[in-house]
Amino acid sequence: MAAGEAFRHSTPELYDRYMSPLFFEPCAKLVADLAVAFQPERVLETAAGTGIVTRAVHGALPSASIVATDVNEAMLAVAAQRLSSDLVSFQLANAQALPFDDESFDLVVCQFGIMFFPDRAKANSEARRVLGPGGHYLVVTFEELDRNPIAKVVGEAVAALFPNDPPTYMEQGPFCYTDAAQLQQDLLAGGFTKIDIQTVTARSGAANAYEAALGICQGGPFRAEIEKRDPEGLDRATEAAAEALHRFEGPNGLDAPMSAHFAVATK
Repeated sequence: MAAGEAFRHSTPELYDRYMSPLFFEPCAKLVADLAVAFQPERVLETAAGTGIVTRAVHGALPSASIVATDVNEAMLAVAAQRLSSDLVSFQLANAQALPFDDESFDLVVCQFGIMFFPDRAKANSEARRVLGPGGHYLVVTFEELDRNPIAKVVGEAVAALFPNDPPTYMEQGPFCYTDAAQLQQDLLAGGFTKIDIQTVTARSGAANAYEAALGICQGGPFRAEIEKRDPEGLDRATEAAAEALHRFEGPNGLDAPMSAHFAVATK
């Protein structure tokens, strides 16, 4: 599944507002912490989306220059609205054919994007090409769906509405690339030899179950899967997802564990 096609039907504002605390901000903070340890002066982000990681890295490294790229113009437009800095730029670019010179960056970051690249080894090779000697490539991808219960519960709740044609977006989209061994193999195929992969747990949250359901069902690519089966079914699917997510609500809102692989490949 190509990233551009996967996110063509997304609603960037809902995606940024409601999906961010669920999945992206918790890991973005960890990405920013790692970035500080590397002390890069020049950072490239691929599959930047609405700039959630961009904002975290910029906050942690305010003097570093950052180029945030994506193939989705609407997502980047939201990212540019959310962050204005002379040191941060947003640019349309395909991670598998980066329009940058060799050794242009000290750090390349890709959070929850590589699973949508048709040629992951090529994207890894491109990241290595644009890194300077000793530069780092930080890739984040989800662990298996069973270790990310919010996505699992929503997927099951919506699938129950369409028993004859259940959506398989979760398994074929964000959770199609959960094998750490495959991630390492693809990094090796991209030319990296020094690779460290850690599996990290975090907390996934939202103000309430409905906002979480709204983000997943209407803000991202899952929306197209629902509308394909029932053009008028978004509200029904969102309500079903919210009902399923109530089990994770507490006095401070929705809270559940999540898990992801963090790979650091060094040139």
